[in-house]
Amino acid sequence: MKSNYSTSSANTKAQQPSLKTVEKPESLPHNGAEILIKTLTDLGVDTLFGYPGGAVLPIYDTLFDNHDLNHVLIRHEQAGTHAADGYARATGKPGVVLATSGPGGTNTVTGIATAMMDSIPLVVFTGQVPTGVIGNDAFQEADIVGITRPITKQNYLVRDVNELEHVIREAFHIATNGRPGPVLVDLPKDMLNTKSRYSGLKKVEIPSFKPHTNGHHPQIAKAAEMLSNAKKPLLYVGGGAISGEAWEEVTAMAERLNVPVTTTLMGLGAFPENKSQSLGMLGMHGTWYANMAMTECDVLVAVGARFDDRVTGRLSGFSQKSRKIHIDIDPSCIGKNVAVEVPIVGDVKNVIPAIDKLATPPEVDEWWDTINKWKEEHPLKVPQAEDKIYPQHMVKMISEITNGDAIVVTDVGQHQMWAAQHYKYNHPRSWISSGGLGTMGYGFPAAIGAALAKPDREVVCITGDGGFQMCSFELATAVEYKIPVKIAIMNNNCLGMVRQWQQLFFENRTSCSVFGKNNPDFVKMAEAYGAVGMRATNPAEMQDVLKKAMAIKDGPVLMDFSVIETENCYPMVPSGAALNEMVESDEECKKL
Repeated sequence: MKSNYSTSSANTKAQQPSLKTVEKPESLPHNGAEILIKTLTDLGVDTLFGYPGGAVLPIYDTLFDNHDLNHVLIRHEQAGTHAADGYARATGKPGVVLATSGPGGTNTVTGIATAMMDSIPLVVFTGQVPTGVIGNDAFQEADIVGITRPITKQNYLVRDVNELEHVIREAFHIATNGRPGPVLVDLPKDMLNTKSRYSGLKKVEIPSFKPHTNGHHPQIAKAAEMLSNAKKPLLYVGGGAISGEAWEEVTAMAERLNVPVTTTLMGLGAFPENKSQSLGMLGMHGTWYANMAMTECDVLVAVGARFDDRVTGRLSGFSQKSRKIHIDIDPSCIGKNVAVEVPIVGDVKNVIPAIDKLATPPEVDEWWDTINKWKEEHPLKVPQAEDKIYPQHMVKMISEITNGDAIVVTDVGQHQMWAAQHYKYNHPRSWISSGGLGTMGYGFPAAIGAALAKPDREVVCITGDGGFQMCSFELATAVEYKIPVKIAIMNNNCLGMVRQWQQLFFENRTSCSVFGKNNPDFVKMAEAYGAVGMRATNPAEMQDVLKKAMAIKDGPVLMDFSVIETENCYPMVPSGAALNEMVESDEECKKL
């Protein structure tokens, strides 16, 4: 069958799909816009985040009469991709975005890159100028396929409306199978107006895209033997355990074998932190005992994690005493940063039970004595005062008032690390944050997506005064759709993490990081959009504000918490240091 659409990919080879067709009684011609909406509905898509423009008006005209698909009008296309990303992380289903051509498409780039780095399934539809003028610098033309090639699993430029349904279904298949990620489909305007028949295709098969899911049995047997004979084993659990929905399997194996568990930033919630085996998060701002366990362990089992630099610290000093087992569905991740003795390519949901079945509980009493001593000597500190709000106390109080059951969404910076450290994540898909790309402005729109995806869950966006201002205009979206997101601004009048590094490593030369009195009145900002705004300047007020905010269920609430401006985030592994070279205070930093 001749291909009439263009594809490109950074991770998969473009292939013509093999499609099994089920003819439906209604096969009257539909234009491309109608085929798009019918295919999305048939695929079970219930929410579409979008912003209209000239190139996609045929789609919006079709949406006018469609009542099966909930279109959410966001205020900026970047925020739309973040909202779809939050929806995807909260549900495991792909988030779906619609943007127009030119700047509409380019505005999605940051959100697409964010999803790519964190392996989040997105399908992004962009409008394009008519096929006859592509390449002629037509009004609002941009080569979005070329621009997004490095940050998508696959992308398409549709040149024949007869292939449109095929492309859409293949896009969803690729976004959600194997290692998840974003896929972009570029839609020239003439393809949306041209008519074709809707087939009701049911199954997509791509011969070259068949991820290996079960793992190699001899490697599984090696891993089980290595784990059984370990004296100081450690489970290092990443975001793959969340995207692979393997949290029950990870928990079951850890409990049966009595092995300590540490998670990455993306893996928070994959193992309940209320269990004694939890060491919390490891890495640059991880717990002392998690980082020391990584340094001293003799067998390390990496589960859906990629050994990124914020976890490893200085590579030459990373977990040198351990033999390593690495389980990942993406073979390109294995051995990329750290050499491992037992690589296992497969779905962690299948591989972990297979290892657990063969392994016997190792002798770990002495190991636990050591870890428990570390926990006692180096706990996470939560300073408190009667007249001022410490950021750590703010997060701890949010955790207590929500009973640890909320979905927590963050931006990037100090507040993100404190939220990761001091909120207790006992459920999967309860932590939503930009990890790999570190995208400021992500938190609030992602919280909107999560709240729409999970209306029965409390959603709290813990953000900074810097990050919130990057997408604060989405207050209009939250108010319009009465989305009950609780926005907790950790207001320290600066870019906290930047200021911290400038203080510690640049002789306190706080270049362009301190806002001072130039911040807006966030309470008035909320009220201007029609939202509820509250402010707290001490712990008593904070507790009162939080309780009042949680009782409001018919729209967004913004809480402005004035926190100590000069508080720094510890523990911290300084740049270039190994994990066991953590510092826990300003005084220790001064000695470096």
